[in-house]
Amino acid sequence: MKMRMRPRGLGLTCLLMTTAILSAGAAHAQQAEFDGSTFLGRLIFGAGQQKVAIDTPQAVSVLDQDDIDREQAANVGQILRNVPGAQTAGADRPLGFAFNIRGIGATEQSASEARIIVNVDGVPKFYEQYRLGSFFSDPELYRRVEVLRGPGSATLYGSGAVGGVVNFETKDAGDFIPAGGSGALRLKYGYDSNGNGQLGSLIYAARPTEGAEFLAALGYRTSDDYQDGAGNDVRGSEFEAPSMLLKGTFQLNDTQTLRLSAQRFSSDADNAALVQTSAGNNAIAPGMTIDDIFGRVDRTVTDDTFNVEWEQQGGGFFNPRVQLSYADTTVEQSNARNLAGVPQSCSPTPSNNNVFCDVTYAYRTTMLKAENTADFSGAGWNNFLTFGLQATHQDRVADSAGPLGFHPEGTDRKIGVYAQSEFVIGDRLTIIPGARIDFAEREAGSGVPGAERVTDNATALSLAALYEVTDDLSVFGSVARTERLPTLDELYSYSGTKGPALDLEKEEATNIELGLTYNRDGLFTADDNLQLKLTAFRNHIDGLITTTPGTDTVFFRNVARAEFEGAEIEAGYEANDVFGRLALSTVRATDRDFGYTLSTAPADTVALTLGGRLPDQGLEFGWRGTFVDDITTSSRSTNTGVITSTSYDAYTTQDVFVTWRPQTGALDGFDVQLAVENLFDTDYRNNLSSDQGRGRTFKVALARTFSW
Repeated sequence: MKMRMRPRGLGLTCLLMTTAILSAGAAHAQQAEFDGSTFLGRLIFGAGQQKVAIDTPQAVSVLDQDDIDREQAANVGQILRNVPGAQTAGADRPLGFAFNIRGIGATEQSASEARIIVNVDGVPKFYEQYRLGSFFSDPELYRRVEVLRGPGSATLYGSGAVGGVVNFETKDAGDFIPAGGSGALRLKYGYDSNGNGQLGSLIYAARPTEGAEFLAALGYRTSDDYQDGAGNDVRGSEFEAPSMLLKGTFQLNDTQTLRLSAQRFSSDADNAALVQTSAGNNAIAPGMTIDDIFGRVDRTVTDDTFNVEWEQQGGGFFNPRVQLSYADTTVEQSNARNLAGVPQSCSPTPSNNNVFCDVTYAYRTTMLKAENTADFSGAGWNNFLTFGLQATHQDRVADSAGPLGFHPEGTDRKIGVYAQSEFVIGDRLTIIPGARIDFAEREAGSGVPGAERVTDNATALSLAALYEVTDDLSVFGSVARTERLPTLDELYSYSGTKGPALDLEKEEATNIELGLTYNRDGLFTADDNLQLKLTAFRNHIDGLITTTPGTDTVFFRNVARAEFEGAEIEAGYEANDVFGRLALSTVRATDRDFGYTLSTAPADTVALTLGGRLPDQGLEFGWRGTFVDDITTSSRSTNTGVITSTSYDAYTTQDVFVTWRPQTGALDGFDVQLAVENLFDTDYRNNLSSDQGRGRTFKVALARTFSW
């Protein structure tokens, strides 16, 4: 049996400490408070008026703090393992992944990141760079994640949301300070055996006076290269990443709230793999690996998010919210060299070799957003109208020692106006129409030859409805149409033989969804609950922007059409002492002109979780099986037109986990998470990943909260 237990002194000490606590304290543990509701019963905040997930006429999933803690995720992407229709693409490391929703999203396709909108506390986050991921952060900073699948969310978040929206919500001081208390301190240590990964975090929360709360969180995460199921090192997957969050919440009066926050994630690594979206030892040509071609660099990544938000919730017609934010993602790379330490060349003219130049890449985005929700309700009906304006200014920076035609600088300015109305008629029918228009002006940096200012607009229209057939059964459906404007990269990329693609048209996506929900209390016992949500969808994209053949005069054209269709099932069963969860997704992503399966199509996946609880002992335990079908995907060469297919085998991974939360006595405030992932050391590769999957991994997280 292969075991990856290479603990440093600190890791071994904490493993022994955890074992001692479990052995000595079980007799003193009393009943713990576990969340007994299914994930379909959780509140959804990002789809308009607040409602529970099962009553939302859209495919949406929410992960709460318990889910995040249980995963013991090494990076943000691992949080999504129980969300149907959503996962990551690229590499399983903090700097190497992008989001994929229903077959849309990848790291190696230019502007793929623009088709999924990602927000942190409502602040838009966007990054695109050759051979690097699109979102840099640490899972320890978050208490909640919402995944809204499909373009129906474009009304509230932006017309480019062809694939969907991912909303992250950071921790609050109120998550740790007890009612009537004034402060809390939380210490946490985590260890995983595969890669010798370690996490240390400290959270301090204070309520110095009623109506004022403060939070400071510091974290540090590190890991060596992890190993796959065959025992091979996945080269280039090592990392070190500190993170920080500062947050203040002020209740100005009975109806007004002010929130301030600052967040940072950073990584400073010498001799790091230039390519983060694939393992360095992966073959790229006969006898040549990724590292052989691209080598190593010194890289610093800094991701900052600053946010100020004011809102008033007094009911009636006037419930405004105003948000001002600034996001800066900066990547500095220098000293590129091959594996032998020989410096890589940097050309004074446009060249693909200039990926080796000393360079500072950055996306810097300022946003001002103002919206209001008005309550127009009457006898037998309710109407909540949300309308607003969102203005963004984004600078794309590429300060390089040589010209980067494949990463042009530029400025993107947008102003969007939107409205969404929710009608609730009687006790049974909900209708939600919405509309948005974004006005955009894009301008290239001074180094782009032949560039011109480009102005355009894009619209998003949606209509959703849900009808409660009985108290247990509901049906819902929606239709949404949205347009995605070309990005700065698509408009202004150039080379010695190709100029900017100034005539690009908008992508157009039309999505139809139908589904049903079932919610039954008292199915087998008086206090149990079963919830189920089934969604079927079809999403057509016309004018898909793709790269062009080498003989073309521009880098990008609207030459492709795609169709994404499939189904998702979410189900959950909860009782006092047992629980079960099911997440199933099947997606077909097809090139409508040539009929092949797109390389971004995910394999059919089922994630099944079964567990039990011993409430008097504060224990929760369970098993999760992930079953992934085989799949064959294809890509078409823009130069030759040749379609190349790649087949991926089916695989199954199994995990087990235990959570222990004593609530009384000397151990009150402890939170222990234990897990073994990939229990049988399966050697596998997901088709959306560039790397082999992680082999067997033992995980432990030990946290203690002190409150006063």
